[in-house]
Amino acid sequence: MTFEVPAHSAHGKPAGRIRQKNEEAIIKAAEEEFARHGFKGTSMNTIAQNVGLPKANLHYYFNNKLGLYLAVLSNILELWDSTFNNLTVEDDPAEALERYIRAKMEFSRRQPKASRIFAMEVISGGDCLSQYFNQNYLDWFRGRAAVFEGWIAAGKMDPVEPIHLIFLLWSSTQHYADFASQICRVKQSSRLTKQDFEEAADQLVQIILKGCGLTPAAKA
Repeated sequence: MTFEVPAHSAHGKPAGRIRQKNEEAIIKAAEEEFARHGFKGTSMNTIAQNVGLPKANLHYYFNNKLGLYLAVLSNILELWDSTFNNLTVEDDPAEALERYIRAKMEFSRRQPKASRIFAMEVISGGDCLSQYFNQNYLDWFRGRAAVFEGWIAAGKMDPVEPIHLIFLLWSSTQHYADFASQICRVKQSSRLTKQDFEEAADQLVQIILKGCGLTPAAKA
């Protein structure tokens, strides 16, 4: 599945490590601003100041605010999708699902702001993701669902609706990024720790796998 992002300027860009370092710094600063203020409330000037670059220099890397916003979304989507891209009917479903749950939880721990930006975009209607939610996306999604159907047909797991299972996998793992403040209030803590995420991943593995008639691997 591909997500075409019209983000980068085609002229005058620095090359190699300097370019990569600056792009990473810009995207990180953009995540902070988009997560805090949303697309409309974010200023390219503020992002430039936070990175320590003149505003005009941002255009060496990103033509405009929309291009930068799409780059932030693309970055998290590529990470999420990469853990699901190589799923096959020959895989052991218990191992594959546990691996996916733990990977998604780690993304939520390491990149919570990017996850929140994606959530806000979808909740607001997803207009900026119209290129993403296209036929390629539908084909990719149906391909993932077909793997679950293959596991069910082979008797490897209980019959569950693959579409709802995928939605459950997404929502349950992203909840710990998107609604961290709610969880912290319940737990009466200032932030979620690595241990919190690991314990949550353990519980999700148990609940989801058993709901699919699968046996989670014993912890070492």
